[in-house]
Amino acid sequence: MDKKVINLYDEYRNGRHDRREFLKKLALLAGSASAAFGLLSFLENNYAIAGTITKDKPPLHTEYINYSGETGEIRAYLARPKVEEKLPGVIAIHENKGLQPHIQDVTRRMASEGFLTIAPDALSPLGGTPEDIDKARSLIRELDNQSTIKNFVAAVQYLKTNPMSTGKVGCTGFCWGGGMTNQVAVHSPDLSAAVPYYGRQPEAEDVSKIKASLLLHYAGLDERINSGIPAFEKALEEASVDYKIYVYDGAKHAFNNDTNASRYHKEAAELAWKRTIAFFKEKLKT
Repeated sequence: MDKKVINLYDEYRNGRHDRREFLKKLALLAGSASAAFGLLSFLENNYAIAGTITKDKPPLHTEYINYSGETGEIRAYLARPKVEEKLPGVIAIHENKGLQPHIQDVTRRMASEGFLTIAPDALSPLGGTPEDIDKARSLIRELDNQSTIKNFVAAVQYLKTNPMSTGKVGCTGFCWGGGMTNQVAVHSPDLSAAVPYYGRQPEAEDVSKIKASLLLHYAGLDERINSGIPAFEKALEEASVDYKIYVYDGAKHAFNNDTNASRYHKEAAELAWKRTIAFFKEKLKT
């Protein structure tokens, strides 16, 4: 597929064009309105296919659960292996589009590695993630930041006290969720390990509150987020926080999202995921 089409769709999904403007530009690239709708169907189907990648390999139990948060009941997608023993817990925090099929798939991938995994829907206080991605992105901006952080901190307690859990809890997140993962590390002393992917860094004065071990993934071409690394690393060293930083050369922001053709970087994503799983197994299973 023409890279111009892929880039345009990526810009649309990330809020740079409204749907009317996007379809107009897509029609120009495709040659007609009918061809544009054909391309749109293909692009959206490619995004939705993430919901079926790992549903049954290996056998997993999946369900939606609710837990008590700062703003009331928070809905979350849960996945775990079909085993009897207790498992360490992991929270997966979505991007700024809400709880989409891709993050549900990430939740299953994590569960397949031997973790009791939940992906909370940050938009639960506003009725949950809508099907319209543009609407979901707009709703994310309406969330109260401090209440949202507390809702994710409550997820740590949910997993820590869950009868199926060993009591050890980790957290990972992507883009907006990467920044939230950093905030969970700041605000939850019960968190054992955190793996933010290209997430906004916390304020330097808050870093000393972090008790969890950190594994930080950054994209080499992500100048906006990477500009915060030096101050963050300095604060981590001064606070004696256990951390590792990896920067993936040639990768863009959102390189882990394999439903985003213009951003996905296969080599970086696979290496970061391998490191993430090894890190969680080291920090949560020993």
